[in-house]
Amino acid sequence: MPAIQAATLTGLHPTISQLAIIAGISAIGGGINSIAGGGTLLTFPALVGLGIPGIVANATSTVALWPGSLASLTGYRKELVGARQWALRLAIPSLLGGLAGAFLLLATSEERFKLLVPWLVFGATVLFAVQKPAAIAIARRLERLGLENVRAVHPSMWMLLLQFLTAIYGGYFGAGAGIVMLAAYGLMGFTNIHQMNGLKNFNGLFFNGIAAATFALKGFVNWPIA
Repeated sequence: MPAIQAATLTGLHPTISQLAIIAGISAIGGGINSIAGGGTLLTFPALVGLGIPGIVANATSTVALWPGSLASLTGYRKELVGARQWALRLAIPSLLGGLAGAFLLLATSEERFKLLVPWLVFGATVLFAVQKPAAIAIARRLERLGLENVRAVHPSMWMLLLQFLTAIYGGYFGAGAGIVMLAAYGLMGFTNIHQMNGLKNFNGLFFNGIAAATFALKGFVNWPIA
């Protein structure tokens, strides 16, 4: 058995109160993800704080937050009216990118991931902090270009590539991926924030789902905590 899996299964016996706290943090994280993104910034540190190795904590967080993505999609399903062709076409790069990101994480050693985590958290925090001014700046630029209400019928190849790259990051770590998607959809010509959130939640369901399934099948999930 790999050392990281052994570490997952031994020495981690959280109390009822700890599990209750994790459940509360996960609920808040799911709410944050449904609105913009960044819920992993709450759940990941909490799991690491329990003594779970970083990669297992990341995998467990992805699995634990996925039902929230499904619930968010249910809440935003009406907002996808007029954007369903976009949702379906972007789902393919979302699946492929999420799978690539998950395998990239599993190919990363625990030691290397520990070195990357501070930078990943810092980057996600910056994304979370600048999301509002970035959205305003994008909207103003589109307005100056006369594109504020223009959107192609179907996403172009560069848009599909952008979604693929975002999904790789989402499958690998995830925190801030929703913010990146919202910014990308703004560049693609979307202006309705609710429609953008619906599209983001739909595609997040795919790349997070395939990543969660990969982590589960490979045995990198702490199920009692998840």
